[in-house]
Amino acid sequence: MKKRETIMSHHKKDFKAPVEKNKTYQGEISDLTHEGLGVAKLEHYPIFIEGALIGETIEFKTIKVGKSFGVGRLTKIIDASPDRVEIKDKAYAQSGTMPLQHLNYAGQLEFKKTQVENVMHKIAKLPDVPVHNVIGMENPFSYRNKAQIPVRKIKGKLETGVYRKNSHDLIPMEDFKIQDPEIDKAIVTVRDIMRTYGIKPYNEKDNTGNLRHILVRRGYHTEEMMIVLVTRTPKLFPISKIVPDILEELPNVVSIVQNVNPKKTNIILGKEVIMLHGEDKYHDKLLDHTFEISHRSFFQVNTSQAEVLYSKVIEFAELTGEETVIDAYSGIGTITLALAEKAKEVYGIEIIEPAVEDAKRNAALNGVENVTYQVGAAEGVMHEWSKEGRSADLVVVDPPRKGLDQQFIDAVLEMQPKKMIYVSCNPATLARDLALLVEGGYTAEKVQPVDMFPQTSHIESVTLLTR
Repeated sequence: MKKRETIMSHHKKDFKAPVEKNKTYQGEISDLTHEGLGVAKLEHYPIFIEGALIGETIEFKTIKVGKSFGVGRLTKIIDASPDRVEIKDKAYAQSGTMPLQHLNYAGQLEFKKTQVENVMHKIAKLPDVPVHNVIGMENPFSYRNKAQIPVRKIKGKLETGVYRKNSHDLIPMEDFKIQDPEIDKAIVTVRDIMRTYGIKPYNEKDNTGNLRHILVRRGYHTEEMMIVLVTRTPKLFPISKIVPDILEELPNVVSIVQNVNPKKTNIILGKEVIMLHGEDKYHDKLLDHTFEISHRSFFQVNTSQAEVLYSKVIEFAELTGEETVIDAYSGIGTITLALAEKAKEVYGIEIIEPAVEDAKRNAALNGVENVTYQVGAAEGVMHEWSKEGRSADLVVVDPPRKGLDQQFIDAVLEMQPKKMIYVSCNPATLARDLALLVEGGYTAEKVQPVDMFPQTSHIESVTLLTR
């Protein structure tokens, strides 16, 4: 064995890539990675090139040459794809906020469907499960209901914008394209007020200055707005002028929060909160239920597509009003309340305690009484419940990107609900989990992808499993 290993390692050492760093080559793009990078192969050696599309012949300069792949920078398009569209502005490419902006919208939806099909084949080994066409948006821009914008000093001026990719250099920007335009306007308004009063922008290198970030959240249905000023110190002078100015310029603002983060860190929010106006909440609606959202609450950033997504969950559930449902990873209760309307009893599980408090308030706010919440890790709670012999007709899961814990899957297989609906934001972990659930006796009936994040490579989907 030892001998073979040495031979293998020698072989690895002798490997020579067919390209050299900083040289220019020509190639044809044969594929896109799950992040939307073009793939050109030279002598079977893959080179990933941002901004290139399938079928294009391009010229590129190699910027990284590794053992198993290289990275190139697109220098010239020799033969363009019919799906290529003019990009809005170089700044969006430099910041990575819209990695698919050069691909037309029909092409983006096709790309996302292919990503889901690929993992169903390769990871889940379930090639026969139908993957429906992705449900897209009529207008695939201006959809984000929340923005977290860094504040820095550029050329002696307080600026707001986006970071250049893989760095913390700020590119000033006023129109973010994928954000609600009212949010973009609000950021510029707040920025100008801060300039008026000479507020010092944060300097990351030496942890000086004061204003770090401006956060804006806006209700899609209610138009209520929340402004969060993230500062390094509790002092924000002259607050007696800043607050009235914001309220005068932005009459829909119901809440102004100062969040203090003194640390030298990449994490945006700190622990200390000072209320400058109203309470730490604004309202929005989802499928006719009203939600109170605090400055830390998770709420889907694309309200109209979240409604499409949750409507699919309800459609797949086919509830009659007799069912007991478990909603794991229930957050502030967005899916829970939609299920409660049609089920007999819903149990929500959520690990973040303030989210559970919000969820209970939201249930009361909407007069929903057939919901019970449990604070805890979904896998732990499910394991306890299955040991106690509890049962459910339907389990709905909406886990984070890392997918489901093995313990959670074991608990589902023990509990044996007739149906399971898996809401996923990561096709790869979805496919991995589906393989385990199918092995445990479930059938994956269909997958419905929904485009929650147009212009980006993110894909949400709803999968129906039956026993």
